[in-house]
Amino acid sequence: MGDEPATCRLGARPGRQRWQPGRVQTTPRPELIVFDVNETLSDMAPMAGRFEDVGAPGHLAATWFAALLRDGFALTAVGATARFADLATAALATVLHPVDLDRPLADATRHVLAGFTELAVHPDVVPGVRALAEDGHRLVTLSNGAASVAEGLLARAGLADAFEATLSVEDAGVWKPAAGSYRWAAGRCAVEPAAMLLVAVHPWDVDGAHRAGLRSAWVNRGGAPYPSTFTAPDLEVGSLVDLAAALRAG
Repeated sequence: MGDEPATCRLGARPGRQRWQPGRVQTTPRPELIVFDVNETLSDMAPMAGRFEDVGAPGHLAATWFAALLRDGFALTAVGATARFADLATAALATVLHPVDLDRPLADATRHVLAGFTELAVHPDVVPGVRALAEDGHRLVTLSNGAASVAEGLLARAGLADAFEATLSVEDAGVWKPAAGSYRWAAGRCAVEPAAMLLVAVHPWDVDGAHRAGLRSAWVNRGGAPYPSTFTAPDLEVGSLVDLAAALRAG
């Protein structure tokens, strides 16, 4: 896919609901489905093992990931930005500082970050994405991380051919959930925001997309309640397989 920012192929193919089999949907067919990557497509559970490998408690993986997202959001709020990898490295230095590691911090950091290159997708991703692609949906990713990470993830899953672009906010110049990130993706793909459907496991991403004019689908694999402080998604599904079925029914 080269070093240039990814560009979508031009020419689109033709109130929150919890989807249930047999239930008729009324949501219009989206022209473009935009997937978040980290945790939405990728299963990040193995990152805990990366922390344990270097002598740190596995539960620090969640603390670290939340910290790097916090820092990215904070920079976005003041009109600044930084690369995901740089924020991840800085957050690791803070989180691992009090830990008695079994190797130098720089080596531990490299080992943890390398875990991104080995992550697999959630079990529902391959059948769900294949079903969406077979139904003629245009699919892209939009990540706060590097496009190369998404490309590697999709390649390992055998799904690279199902996506027309792997977009990164590093090219947009502003992190999700700022409206500019979603609208930048709309411009790259020559689609109006209202014709896009953002798919994510993160309520903050769902809320941000809605405020930018997109429709949204919340993938709720764990059955947790949706935070009442965020704008509700247009559609709630338990998996990407359910998403494909819901859009097909609609």
